[in-house]
Amino acid sequence: MKPRKLTIGTANIVGQNIAKIRLSQGIKQKDFIAKIQTAGVDMNPTSYSKLEGQFRIATDKEIYIIAKLLNVDLNDLFDN
Repeated sequence: MKPRKLTIGTANIVGQNIAKIRLSQGIKQKDFIAKIQTAGVDMNPTSYSKLEGQFRIATDKEIYIIAKLLNVDLNDLFDN
């Protein structure tokens, strides 16, 4: 995983885990955003980047769709 250049925020607790899982599966951020949009969640690259960086709140719908797209249990996104 590439080291994050920016500091991590405190607006959510799932962002870092989403980034780790996405990168471990070899999914590029832009490709993942396209999958999220196709699943019915209105999200742009800036908003997604802020979610992963924990600089914005993640909605329940976003967390649900992201877990489904990554094929992981919801709890995996909350694990430390």
